[in-house]
Amino acid sequence: MSEQTTPETAEPKTESHDPAVPAAYAAFMRQGWGDRDLDLAVEPVAGPAAQRRAKLAEAFPGERLVLPAGTYKVRAYDTDYRFRPDTAHTYFSGNQTSDAVLVVDDGESVLYARPRSSRETDEFFRDRQYGELWAGRRPSLKEISDSLGIEVRHIDELPSYDDGDRKTRVLDVDPELTRVASELRLIKDDWEVAQLQEACDITTLGFEDSVREWDDVLKYGERWIEGTFFRRARAMGNDIGYDSIVGGGSHATTLHWIENSGPITPGQLVLLDMGVENRLLYTADVTRTLPIDGRFTDLQRELYDLVYNAQQAGIDAIRPGEPFRAAHNAAMEVLAHGLEAMQLLPVSAEEALDPESRVYARWTLHGTSHMLGMDVHDCGQAAPAAYAEGTLAEGMVLTVEPGLYFQEDDLLVPEELRGIGIRIEDDIVVTADGSRNLSAALPRTSTDVEAWMGEHRR
Repeated sequence: MSEQTTPETAEPKTESHDPAVPAAYAAFMRQGWGDRDLDLAVEPVAGPAAQRRAKLAEAFPGERLVLPAGTYKVRAYDTDYRFRPDTAHTYFSGNQTSDAVLVVDDGESVLYARPRSSRETDEFFRDRQYGELWAGRRPSLKEISDSLGIEVRHIDELPSYDDGDRKTRVLDVDPELTRVASELRLIKDDWEVAQLQEACDITTLGFEDSVREWDDVLKYGERWIEGTFFRRARAMGNDIGYDSIVGGGSHATTLHWIENSGPITPGQLVLLDMGVENRLLYTADVTRTLPIDGRFTDLQRELYDLVYNAQQAGIDAIRPGEPFRAAHNAAMEVLAHGLEAMQLLPVSAEEALDPESRVYARWTLHGTSHMLGMDVHDCGQAAPAAYAEGTLAEGMVLTVEPGLYFQEDDLLVPEELRGIGIRIEDDIVVTADGSRNLSAALPRTSTDVEAWMGEHRR
């Protein structure tokens, strides 16, 4: 093992404005503290994580696999973002603490972790990043081991693995390990589907919260919805799964509008693309487009119903054995013919749907589906043959989210369409005989959306 800095020799992370620490104060702070390990039950994720490690090891027999959790990222100068571990690390270990590394060595697994601060050093009362009195109590090695059912050692004992005794692969460095770790997440078991269902259920509450506060929404604009939804996500989950998109009026035509700084104006629509990440890091991803007045105008309803019909066609196309792109193709078929009926296409719908044309996409812009799980765009490093060019299988979870977007400065559409953006998105699990909508608790039809807003709006 190469020489490493240990807690006994490392300088605490401090700032220039921190007061001096005289020897007498330091010595006094190291005295008189009680200490004990908490008795923790084994976490429900421990069993599934062990099975996942076994599958990962089977894919690389006789090799050493290294999966780091990552560390803190600077937000501004001396402040960090709230830590969120690497998805693959947590998927295979269950661990959510920073500065940890999972090592699967020829089938045997050890988690190297940074435990709570020792009272034998200044770290626990001086270190702003890891100190218990600054950042909170980190679990001990025993607590991590007991809760996750895995052998845990101090991160300072992590070998350098430079002896060359066997092949060592590091996640995000070795492309093969990265690919396999992503592909193993494509099929969700019942436990994972339940986590995603929980995330969707909390997300539903967050949408309801937003409508209940509609008077404040009208007063403060997009920021109010963003803050309201975040409150629900933090109260019942871990965080939001991605930056919320709150697009009022023409902001809805910007696909990833996350500035959320605009007004909510009566007579217009607002597009809400928001998802809660639950406490075991599974995220929902749901979009609804709402009439700000509570009722759609005739034009808004016509456009909304077109997008709804496209989404329903996409959902109906999902079943085991179908191509991953089946939902997209079905939804685009509906939208292209709708655009043709509106006399917007320069060619027929059939010509526009030709892969060599796709001129309809001027107003649809994006794909209809992506995998969903612990990442909002889950399994993104899987090989195309296993994902985008592959077939659907029972246990996969994907979004279905077609949209129509008419930019403010698009001179090829009538003026009354300009600045309108509509998207409807739900989270769909592939079942043995079709699919199930995990986010079905939120209304989708224009009539149901209006009734729902009327029910929840104060």
